[in-house]
Amino acid sequence: MDPNQKIDQIREYFDDKLKTYGATPRGADWNGNDSQEARFDQLCKIIEDPNHITILDFGCGYGALLDYLNQKGYQVDLYVGYDILESMVAAGKKRFDGQPNVIFTSNFDEIPPVDYAVASGVFNIKLDSPYEDWMQFTLDNLARLNNLVRKGFASNFLTIYSDPNRMRIRTDLFYADPSYIFNYAKKHFSRWVSILHDYRLYDFTLIVRKDEN
Repeated sequence: MDPNQKIDQIREYFDDKLKTYGATPRGADWNGNDSQEARFDQLCKIIEDPNHITILDFGCGYGALLDYLNQKGYQVDLYVGYDILESMVAAGKKRFDGQPNVIFTSNFDEIPPVDYAVASGVFNIKLDSPYEDWMQFTLDNLARLNNLVRKGFASNFLTIYSDPNRMRIRTDLFYADPSYIFNYAKKHFSRWVSILHDYRLYDFTLIVRKDEN
């Protein structure tokens, strides 16, 4: 089945998490604050200068990345949080109500060009989509990010080097091959690509820097 036809099921999956755990890491299907922050540490390595940045949080959930950026002292001129789940968008709007230069939306067409984009955990849940179909869905969405950014984007993925027993049990998860992702990004997005796979979690982070104009 086309992964795009699974979107409603994915919305239901994350809506249930949000209703159960609220606007917390577990509400966004992360194990806890520490692992979430560890992933943000890696994703934000795409940002070379913390001053006056504009950023898209693709699959923003309730806006935890914006909390992180504010706490770490990034100067954010524009934060755009995009999520397919309306309840997540509503949670983000409520949490950051009145904060200037913050947008939460579920309409991709409303997203303006930005310096950077990050996607944390967006592609991890494939449900029963065939692996090849979900891979193509993932690559198509990375291309959407690539087309929106001026300076670069970052995304993380569960790795095929995860525990084999867990991968056999969790067939609803998408475990990506870092070598394949690296080669695809080098060929289609930029000469300046790196893979971060050394931060002691069962995932890796793709960093794509755009050519300077």
